[in-house]
Amino acid sequence: MRHFATLRRSLGLLASFPDEQRDPDRFYTNLAEDTAELIALFAPVAGDRILDVGGGPGFFDAAFAHRGAWYLGVDPFEKSQVRASGHALPFADNTFDITYSSNVVEHVANPWDMCSEMLRVTRPGGVAIISYTIWLGPFGGHETGLWQHYVGGEFARDRYTRLHGHPPKNSFGTSLFNVSCAEGLRWARGVRDAQVIKVFPRYHPWWAWWLVHVPLLREFLVSNLVVVLKKSPIAHCATGDLTAIL
Repeated sequence: MRHFATLRRSLGLLASFPDEQRDPDRFYTNLAEDTAELIALFAPVAGDRILDVGGGPGFFDAAFAHRGAWYLGVDPFEKSQVRASGHALPFADNTFDITYSSNVVEHVANPWDMCSEMLRVTRPGGVAIISYTIWLGPFGGHETGLWQHYVGGEFARDRYTRLHGHPPKNSFGTSLFNVSCAEGLRWARGVRDAQVIKVFPRYHPWWAWWLVHVPLLREFLVSNLVVVLKKSPIAHCATGDLTAIL
């Protein structure tokens, strides 16, 4: 993993963050490439059936297609391939080799219900990867600022609205929520039918991954947590038929 999580990669991702609002095509295309490389650390990808929960309008499709994967995106609002809620995925149990969610957890009110749904549709022995922004990290407030959310989510939201004349895209209490690093770790370690195989800060170089294991400090410095789970093998589990819903 050291060849992937380099300081050069971290600095490149950090420099791209301002593009999320001003040039989303560029930002999400680059993020999709990084996400595909990240997932390839834990699963073959080529030939796999991949479900992207909250993937939006399809920025990630090409990144997986040229790696030989069968990709499907689900999103309730965007022009995705399947329009559905992450809390009620319209797929049979054990349908996908890989399920993942990139920067979605902090945007839903009941994120661990969504993550449990992801595991439900992951096949036995398959992998679920969840990456999300931690509230107390520097980017917890998203476009509302680097410090304003420390005063309070409502304060950050209302200040942005006053300054710009319109509410932020990510509005606290509606489309942005306070989610901690500890919550994600607690949920993952409490899952009965899956094993945690890795937790680490998404945008940090490998030598800073130890931050995840230090309570309190991780809330401020991890910024974005990645949780990787492998679903336990279950005998005689039928795999869902995608042709029935597509």
